[in-house]
Amino acid sequence: MTRPATTRRRVLAALGVGSATALAGCTGDGGPGIGGDPEYEAGEIGEIDGEPRTEDELIAAEALAEQEIDEGVTPLEAISLTDHEFVFEDDYRGSTVQGTVENTGDDRIELVEVRVRVYNDDGEQIGRYLASTGDLDADVTWEFQVVLLKSPQDLADYDITALGTPT
Repeated sequence: MTRPATTRRRVLAALGVGSATALAGCTGDGGPGIGGDPEYEAGEIGEIDGEPRTEDELIAAEALAEQEIDEGVTPLEAISLTDHEFVFEDDYRGSTVQGTVENTGDDRIELVEVRVRVYNDDGEQIGRYLASTGDLDADVTWEFQVVLLKSPQDLADYDITALGTPT
């Protein structure tokens, strides 16, 4: 039994498939700077001196809060989550996470999404909220505010990530 000879065509075809797979982000880690699973940073809530929202405040907060994620966003090296903190606003917004995101890259980012997951005292995830913006130019900073709909007494911790869609 003879072994088929490795031809130039087979080698080039194998290299082409491997290169296309790596460029498409199918290598597991998404390649450098694009794709893969988002990495979340821990955030601290601490003691909250605030009352739950009234019914009218809850209606207003629900109109402002975003909960539907965009499946087209991925981790990007150009997105830098500069800072973030839990802030209790003494109005209809109530519990929020606020901070800044910067586009440190050379190109505009079509869509930026900040995702916040909130947890109770038992470490169980009790909600996911987000804020988004479009067309974040290079070297521009965006100040975000994520409205959390859970009652302040239910919140113990949060984690956060920033994702995007390149142009």
